[in-house]
Amino acid sequence: MRAALYASGLGYYAAGATKLGVGGDFVTAPEMSPFFGAALADAFATMGATRALELGAGSGKLARDFLGASDAVQSYSILEVSADLRERQQTLLAGQHVTWLDALPDEIEGLVIANEVLDAVPCEIVRFHDGHYQQARVAVPGDSFYWRWQPLLHGALFDAAKLRIPPIDGYTTEINLEAEALVATLAAKLTDGALCFIDYGFPRREFYLPDRSTGTLACHYQQRVHFAPLILAGLQDITAHVDFTAIAEAAVDAGASVISYSTQAQFLLHSGLLKRIESYSFATVAQRATALGAVQKLLSPAEMGELFKVLIVGKGAAIEQLAAFSTLDQSYRL
Repeated sequence: MRAALYASGLGYYAAGATKLGVGGDFVTAPEMSPFFGAALADAFATMGATRALELGAGSGKLARDFLGASDAVQSYSILEVSADLRERQQTLLAGQHVTWLDALPDEIEGLVIANEVLDAVPCEIVRFHDGHYQQARVAVPGDSFYWRWQPLLHGALFDAAKLRIPPIDGYTTEINLEAEALVATLAAKLTDGALCFIDYGFPRREFYLPDRSTGTLACHYQQRVHFAPLILAGLQDITAHVDFTAIAEAAVDAGASVISYSTQAQFLLHSGLLKRIESYSFATVAQRATALGAVQKLLSPAEMGELFKVLIVGKGAAIEQLAAFSTLDQSYRL
């Protein structure tokens, strides 16, 4: 997964093909509606004058819309691993006060935004088979790839598998220790501020349900979703849903506190998305209808509203500054 997505010059996020939007392979919330970024800016306005750091900024539209709606951001930085996407972001955000980082700073203060980042962090595939846990490896016998299962007997991945995976023969799923390590690093570096993770996923009790026995790994290619990650290497996106319990645990173990866990619909409505729309002057009725259709996808339980979750963790003054999110917090589900 790491090679297919990030190998220099060859990986999906390292090559030059269009990835986001109608002409690409998938559409993210910022591509759908500028009101998404505006609502995000409104959500964190109570933090006052602050710095913002976005991880994996895609086309740059979230940054553009966030900055266009906020008067309080002192600085906006982007950490982008894709040279191609960084170039596109710099074109879109030309003239804006945005800087690009090559690595995480030693200390983080302010707001960190990670929209659809964790799902693309390389994960491991594990199964329970014949009374034992096994890890999937990719073998290359000739011109194609295939799975080779190897015993999983010890180590952090084995411990996680024993804790999370039901002992049902053939049960296959994902465990993403790398995503958890990223969150732990962010939380450890955070001195005063908040980390906001927006992604599709479930709390652990729902992620590893007995009926979800084939996992969540999926591929996106030309606006189609399929489940064959070993084909089209470097040409398609590969993702897995997020275990939000594991992400919250990683943040808490690194010293942060959970401020809120909610669905995307709850978060956006609480953040004043509808007020933003009501106050906007549309040029035509058709433009308004298009905008409302996009927002409906962001909020609808049948679209992104329920599947996407928002986890906010923080340290210091940000915990009190964002206390209003307690009214929609569902961290008991974690």
